[in-house]
Amino acid sequence: MRFVLALLASLVLSLSAFAVQPDEVLKDPAMEKRAREISAGLRCLVCQNQSIDDSDAQLAKDLRLLVRERLVAGDTNEEVESYLVQRYGEFVLLKPTFGTHTLLLWLTPALVLVLGGLGAYAALRRRPQPAAAALDDEERKALEALLRRDGNA
Repeated sequence: MRFVLALLASLVLSLSAFAVQPDEVLKDPAMEKRAREISAGLRCLVCQNQSIDDSDAQLAKDLRLLVRERLVAGDTNEEVESYLVQRYGEFVLLKPTFGTHTLLLWLTPALVLVLGGLGAYAALRRRPQPAAAALDDEERKALEALLRRDGNA
């Protein structure tokens, strides 16, 4: 029970790490919602596998502020994302675009599955089949007797 309470307490205390700081929140709720949607798809360049909304890194805060500045300036969501991609590269996107330059990134999982399946198939085909054991004289006589008996029935 203590472990569960300690776990819950640590989760509650760590929730502040997953929140945008109060000084970053825009006064317009619609604009803030757009900012959250954009920043949820942007990677923290320090943490690398967190969105900038989830990161407490200073660079993530700077990026959140930059997103909000661009929205206040009148940019669309796409313009904000393209601005950040131009500035930081496509690595800033948590979900990279599908294109010729990212084709290998998107197709590698399928390629690994196909190659693994082909490898497993080839390994099973190469596995030696157990040879049928030859019958000795006693077994052959017993088999012939059974066949004669079944043939007469």
